Amino acid sequence: MPGCAWPSSRRSKPAVLQDIAKAAVPAASGHLIDLSRIEWELVLKDWAVALIIALVGYWLARWISRVIERALTRARVESTLAGFLRNVSYAVMMVIVFIAALQKIGVPTTSVLAVVGAAGLAVGLALKDSLSNIASGVMLIMLRPFRDGDNVHIAGHEGTVEEIRIFQTRMRTADNRLVILPNSMITTAPIINFTAKPQRRIDVPLTVRFQDDPGKAREILLGIADANPLVLKAPAPTVEISRLGDVGIDMTLMAWSKTKDLTEARSQLTEAVRGRILDSGMSLTAGKRDLHVYHHNADGTPLSELAAKSIADDSDVAVAAAGKQATP
Repeated sequence: MPGCAWPSSRRSKPAVLQDIAKAAVPAASGHLIDLSRIEWELVLKDWAVALIIALVGYWLARWISRVIERALTRARVESTLAGFLRNVSYAVMMVIVFIAALQKIGVPTTSVLAVVGAAGLAVGLALKDSLSNIASGVMLIMLRPFRDGDNVHIAGHEGTVEEIRIFQTRMRTADNRLVILPNSMITTAPIINFTAKPQRRIDVPLTVRFQDDPGKAREILLGIADANPLVLKAPAPTVEISRLGDVGIDMTLMAWSKTKDLTEARSQLTEAVRGRILDSGMSLTAGKRDLHVYHHNADGTPLSELAAKSIADDSDVAVAAAGKQATP
């Protein structure tokens, strides 16, 4: 109301900051700062409240971030993603606490937000590749195209996934080599997961002679598959005659096994097929080509005679050259 004077304790924080600034003006002209013009009670009170906000906010940020991590873990979210979201939530809450504390002591938060935004933009442009790897890592963890322990083929590399991190994925090859792939490379390349399904099909190709009976070969192959304990009964094994090749009849034994037994089952079936087919009197053929080289000269002269003649001509030229050098 006009004519009324508010108590000093009700003055706003900008007014207190103006008093501090006015008290500091004489220092520029060589005079001492008039500390009596500063309302220290209100200043100290605001700083104490800001300190309390910072301490309580720090404690709440840590507690809430831990609660978020426990909730994600109970929801069976990957531990890497849970830790990443915990750190992100903690950082966001600490920024809010910092801005609230600055606002309490009278610092204009608009300028602070502008500076933080500009710094964030600069950092984002400088670390765009790293941020791309982070985004790709979050996508891999959330979409789960593969998990730790899966056998995969990614970006030209095949191996077993050891760990999926925020920036990169670690793989171990069959010969025990470590392959580290950036996550951005993985999300932009085709992913083949060999262990995603519990069952896999085994294909054993072979070629028998034209004079052999394909029906008999089919019975032998099906008997081999039925007798193997690693081969599943359902889906049932089948034999397919794919085509009549250049040297024989191309056939394929197709049997199913558990993914973990795939390698051993394929090895046993391949060995058994070779032994049983040969024991039955049939033969396994392979592609073979004979190369015949023919020389067609105009007069029909054989290649051997031309080669001998060329050698003789070369020796005659050498002798003639030596004779010319000996003649004075």
